[in-house]
Amino acid sequence: MARGLEAAQDFYGAVLGWTFRPTRLGEEFTVALSGGAPVAGIGALASSLQTAVAWTPYFAVADADLTAARIRERGATVAVGPLAMPPGRATLAADPDGAVFGLWEGPTARDWSVGRESGPAWLELRTRDAFAAAIFYGQVLLWGAEDRESCEVHYENEEVLVRDGAHTVAALRGGAIESAPDPRIRPRWRVFFRVPDVSAAADAATAAGGRVVDPPAASRFPEEATLRDPDGGLFTVVTTD
Repeated sequence: MARGLEAAQDFYGAVLGWTFRPTRLGEEFTVALSGGAPVAGIGALASSLQTAVAWTPYFAVADADLTAARIRERGATVAVGPLAMPPGRATLAADPDGAVFGLWEGPTARDWSVGRESGPAWLELRTRDAFAAAIFYGQVLLWGAEDRESCEVHYENEEVLVRDGAHTVAALRGGAIESAPDPRIRPRWRVFFRVPDVSAAADAATAAGGRVVDPPAASRFPEEATLRDPDGGLFTVVTTD
């Protein structure tokens, strides 16, 4: 969610090389393309919904009302929606530890994927208790459900990994329960985008009015850096080759 669509497009076009196309959701929304394939959506709604500028993962669900009820039953929060946004319905929620995520009931962009050639490279939840989070999201989103096609959940190296077939799409990482409320480590979902050159993306972000939160370094990826856009939206860029 951004404050201004044009400013967001200028920034992410300069930093990530994205192009943009309009959507059926109206003039306040756009789909970002990387190499012609959809990678993200930007909606200029932060001011009208009184929310912070942020990248938020939206999970596809068959029934937004039923999923919202599951969220409430488990002590979490449904903040907005389900809200009709033709051609579907959107919901903004927070898990029991306060990490914000969304739901989408309706069609998705063709060729959309996570952890494959297009779309975000990775989603990561940093939270206080990865196992508790896995139970919450598994029950709400039906991960690992035997009676339907869904993501599988695995525990590896003190992380909970979520896989869609052979592709790992998300990780749930537990943190220290008494951590200071630093925006980099409080319970939150992080979105990772591919770039050909992490250092060049970091330099471009600074030149375009953003800032570098964590400088380029090796991690689970060959290189990554965490950046903020000019309005405070946090995201991570990575190289995957």
